[in-house]
Amino acid sequence: ESGSPLEHVPEFVNTTCPKCQGPARRDTDTMDTFVDSSWYYFRYCDPTNDSAPFDPAVIRQWMPVDQYIGGVEHAVMHLLYTRFWTRLMRDLGLVEFSEPVTRLLTQGMVTNIVPGTNRWLAMSKSLGNGVEPDEMLEIYGADIVRVFILFAASPEAELRWQEEGVEGAARFLRRVHTMVWRWRQAMQNQSRVETTDGLNPRQRELLRKTHQTIHGVTQDIEQRLQFNTAIAKLMELLNAIYDFDATVGGVAATKADHAGLSEAITALVAMLAPFAPHEAEELWEALGHPEGLTQSRWPQYNETLAREDRLEVPVQVNGKLRSHIFLDPDAPQDQYEQAALADEKVQSFIDGKKVVKIIVVPQRLVNVVVK
Repeated sequence: ESGSPLEHVPEFVNTTCPKCQGPARRDTDTMDTFVDSSWYYFRYCDPTNDSAPFDPAVIRQWMPVDQYIGGVEHAVMHLLYTRFWTRLMRDLGLVEFSEPVTRLLTQGMVTNIVPGTNRWLAMSKSLGNGVEPDEMLEIYGADIVRVFILFAASPEAELRWQEEGVEGAARFLRRVHTMVWRWRQAMQNQSRVETTDGLNPRQRELLRKTHQTIHGVTQDIEQRLQFNTAIAKLMELLNAIYDFDATVGGVAATKADHAGLSEAITALVAMLAPFAPHEAEELWEALGHPEGLTQSRWPQYNETLAREDRLEVPVQVNGKLRSHIFLDPDAPQDQYEQAALADEKVQSFIDGKKVVKIIVVPQRLVNVVVK
């Protein structure tokens, strides 16, 4: 039945008015809406259950929430009550965990200059600093506006609306479009590159940049939720593709050049899809893929192809940065020690002193301890 259960408790409903001493009825609507909003996510997991709020077995399958995204204003109200009610249900034996949410992201506000002032405030009709979305979509299209919004600031930061930034997003997508159209015919039926054997330095560098970008963008999207840095990495990869294109030229390009460009451009278009889905789908079709991007695999990271030929390793003396050395990625520890001690800058700081020990963190750091 609808309404409060208290409506069916006469001894609660019927009472005496404390002022006139006459018959009175108590208000049965005593539950704040926060009570419902504090455990709705449990009910979502089992919405048709008519014998209990939810089945604990179903909750074990679906909860806790993997990712919650909401405004910071929720943190001291809704989310506070949410955590309280989850602990209450834990104490009642209905759930087996204390925290309802695994990861929380509080997004920043989109701000704009208030007319007649120098103040950047959240967009508002009353302040007259809003931007009409339909106008932006009409001028630039959804993909460009989306890329700008995601690139202009990290999700949790304030985003200052600046239309010149929208123009920058438009230039980026135009450059992607131009490069795909330039090479789309030569890229048909190219196989994946699995090894750098037989490749020249510039071909290896393009492949390395491609797979470093795949790794970085995947991490930014799936784990860090930093879409602005993911787009920045795509821009860097596009610049690398243009640099490579400038060195090979359309006519002089070899089969290995075509394979490297195919790997890089295909990965770029696929990784562009979350940010500019319409443009990415069009370019994907132009590259000769019969299936849509939503039916295709995300680019696969190859750690071997991403590895640097030479690593730049910082060298410290007693914990203070003094120089850098360059080594093969698989160099043994004694080579780290020898290279550090042979470095001229390091020698100037350890001359006349006793080397107590050398701490080596492979591929990361060398620290020479002296006294």
